[in-house]
Amino acid sequence: MPPDKAGIIPRLYPSTGSPVNSTPAVNTLRPSACPGLLRIVQALDGGICRVKLAGGAITAAQAHAVAEAAQAYAGGVIEATNRANLQIRGIGAEQKALIARLLAAGLGPSNAGGDDVRNLMLSPSAGIDPQMLFDTRPLAAQILATLENHPSFHQLSAKFAVQLDGGEDLAMLEHHHDLWLSAFVRHGETLLAFGLAGCPGLDAPVAAVPLHQGHGLVVAVLQAFLDLATPEQTRMRHLPVDNVLSHLRVPLLPVDGFTRPPSDASLQVGTYPQVQKNQFYVAALAPLGRLDPTMLKGAAQLASDYGDGSLRFTPWQGVLVPNVEKPHAVTERLAQLGFICSLGHPLARMIACTGSSGCAKGLADTKADAVQLAALQSSVEVHLSGCPRSCAAAHTAPVTLLAVSPGYYDLYFREAAQPGFGRLHARTLSIEAAGALLRARPRSNTDD
Repeated sequence: MPPDKAGIIPRLYPSTGSPVNSTPAVNTLRPSACPGLLRIVQALDGGICRVKLAGGAITAAQAHAVAEAAQAYAGGVIEATNRANLQIRGIGAEQKALIARLLAAGLGPSNAGGDDVRNLMLSPSAGIDPQMLFDTRPLAAQILATLENHPSFHQLSAKFAVQLDGGEDLAMLEHHHDLWLSAFVRHGETLLAFGLAGCPGLDAPVAAVPLHQGHGLVVAVLQAFLDLATPEQTRMRHLPVDNVLSHLRVPLLPVDGFTRPPSDASLQVGTYPQVQKNQFYVAALAPLGRLDPTMLKGAAQLASDYGDGSLRFTPWQGVLVPNVEKPHAVTERLAQLGFICSLGHPLARMIACTGSSGCAKGLADTKADAVQLAALQSSVEVHLSGCPRSCAAAHTAPVTLLAVSPGYYDLYFREAAQPGFGRLHARTLSIEAAGALLRARPRSNTDD
């Protein structure tokens, strides 16, 4: 694994300390509409800074730094994203001070050019899940270090993303990635199946490699993409699969025997045993993906008091406290802080983007409307999107409400044969009308 400029290898899921990072030069960043740690993107409610977390993990000290930065230099709004990162919203004029605070906490890349490409999703329970086929964290650290320190990979789009799945029971399997790898066992050997422009939960892999060739495969696929893609072809879906495969110089194996069991959705919230004896993890959701500094600091303190001093953020816009011996106390305190600790909570099945309160493209106040809808029905996952970009959900929800004007939405039901949000069922519904329709409709017809 190549070291960073300071000669230190960035570590995933650190129990103490943090990766040592050089101070990047902000002017080396290429233009992009996506926020990063070094690129503050303006929105209606102020600047947005996205803090990309290695494998979704953050130390308690780093969590305190994010909370304090949001408090000192922004409006105190922190978002848990659907790719297990954190965002600070409402940033004012002191952008450089905020960036410096986060870099000092070890939350930046090893060099400026690598910030955009740190897009590698793991299971939140990597290394602790009883059902895992292997611990993905060492391979993930190797891949991330290469992405950050290999200059040619800095040409990749800020949206270009990779997923590494170790067979964990708790995993997001429906988010599309440009390259995904998923472990399976054949004849006693752990292999990595992989696919292009898809996800392990919905798409068939194209080939497999032995586990020890996982890093080499990622490098080969990304290099083949860069060799083949034109400047307009920014994502893997823009290239024919056969073209990419024919350029790989890695021996490929057939995928006979690959099956990826579905993830257990109930594990997104609650207390569950780890593979480590007498250890548990506690998972909770941030209501509609939003935290404030008090919530984040409180969760960090719980990680220090009851766990190993680390937190893991999840693709369900939640937080996981690992390596806990007394989970009841952690759950009780998370609930007091305002986290959702039960799937029966009205907001547990609600996803909503920033909406018109903070985004110029939003046609409705989706956060407020989601709270209203949650009071009317809670039996099915509903995604409220202020515009067609679908920023809050990287997968297609069973039900999508797409805003058309303040307080009014078109309603879609997910169908495998339909692209985008699915099948349009009704137009220009008020929240009350949408709630009544969803209450009257059998769940089996809306949650496939």
